Amino acid sequence: MLDQGAPPQDPTRTAPTSLLGGLMRRKPVERLVAEGGHGEGGTLRRSLGLWQLTMISIGATLGTGIFVVLGDAVPEAGPAVTLAFVIAGLTALFSALSYAELAGSIPVAGSSYSYAYATMGELVAWVCGWCLVLEYGVSVAAVAVGWGEYLNELLDGTIGVTIPAALSSAPGEGGIVNLPALIVVLLAMVFLLGGARESARANTIMVAVKMCALVLFCAVGFTGFKSGNYADFMPMGMAGVSAAGATLFFSYIGFDAASTAGEEAKDPKKDLPRAIMLSLIIVTALYVLVAGVAVGAWNWKKFDGSEASLAAIMNDVSGQTFWGTLLALGAVISIASVVLTVLYGQTRILFAMSRDGLVPKALGRIHPKTGAPRLNTVVVSLFCGALAALIPLGKLVDATSIGTLFAFALVNIAVIVLRVKRPELERTFRVPFGPVLPVLGFGFCAYNMFSLDSITWVVFGCWMAAGLVFYFSYGYRRSRLAVADRTS
Repeated sequence: MLDQGAPPQDPTRTAPTSLLGGLMRRKPVERLVAEGGHGEGGTLRRSLGLWQLTMISIGATLGTGIFVVLGDAVPEAGPAVTLAFVIAGLTALFSALSYAELAGSIPVAGSSYSYAYATMGELVAWVCGWCLVLEYGVSVAAVAVGWGEYLNELLDGTIGVTIPAALSSAPGEGGIVNLPALIVVLLAMVFLLGGARESARANTIMVAVKMCALVLFCAVGFTGFKSGNYADFMPMGMAGVSAAGATLFFSYIGFDAASTAGEEAKDPKKDLPRAIMLSLIIVTALYVLVAGVAVGAWNWKKFDGSEASLAAIMNDVSGQTFWGTLLALGAVISIASVVLTVLYGQTRILFAMSRDGLVPKALGRIHPKTGAPRLNTVVVSLFCGALAALIPLGKLVDATSIGTLFAFALVNIAVIVLRVKRPELERTFRVPFGPVLPVLGFGFCAYNMFSLDSITWVVFGCWMAAGLVFYFSYGYRRSRLAVADRTS
């Protein structure tokens, strides 16, 4: 039976009489919003304003993409990597517009999972939520691996030693365990256990550090700028630019993190859309600027095999290791903020799924003192830490991308469905040009998904199969909507 005090059910929804009806049951928007913040034994605290929300999205986005993945993208596109960043940013922009509209209409913690629940039914919502677990969980692990690479760069530049490969690489890369990657995830867990406000403050400081580090790189790197490095602007043709754009899409993952804070925002209907769009604009501008300076200071062929390319460029241009070491320090701090904010998003999505009964209720239990889902945070952190310690970076990036693209595609569909089914719903932001941009957003996501290799699709298929097994064995009959249907 529904909890006392829960908002009334949608009167147009009838109890399903078949398996298909159960899979298609939708959760009314009004109910999603009314339940916002409520968990097992307590409520989340509304303490985040526009600035903190924007910093959460920047913190979740700006990091590994520019500090690590740039070295993989430049050999694919050459100097035209700046164009590849713009293309990847446009792909993200279409979905960001859809996220902004839905975040202003349905300001809850579940992000695209909750949007799908309100528009396309429980099964699609579950699939979307399961994809978000893949996106956020694996992204945390991938970013943590990149953090370990810059930590070694910092240690080498300061005390002249590095962590042995056996303890800083995954088993698939010749090591035993990636200990630095595990450590940064556990440190982020400690911050999150203190509550959203405290975590947001720490993230804001780290975001400021990372932006200063990138501005510093541009200042130093520009002193070594050579226009001749742009002479052969597109050596691999447009195909190379497209391939690099697909690689760099990973750099934009995280702009939707603000939407997972919908139940801890002070004014979510207004601030969430603004935070999403503002963060994407800032991140794209920084990416293009940094990439432009990097290629101007270093011949594009030198990027091949360079994992800490920005630090290497600063050392090369300045002729000393001080600037590269300083940038490595900034990278260590800034990439840690990505781990913190993405891990935060993962815990809030599971919190929303727990409240709906699709995963165990214990994951939605709120600690009375900190207002944080403590058990949820610990479980997610240990899972992500294990992935970071044992799985190579390349495999993690591909798995993150496919889960993200699938969730983004569903968000674009949800915008169209909600406009048809609930045209009267208040929208503090509307995607311009009607359904055209959401359709384009869906198309871009589908195109990028099908450009991924077959192994990534096999991993994705296995993940989806496992998720469906869990849903039909647990969530289908335990969801709150299912319980309400049986007792109505």
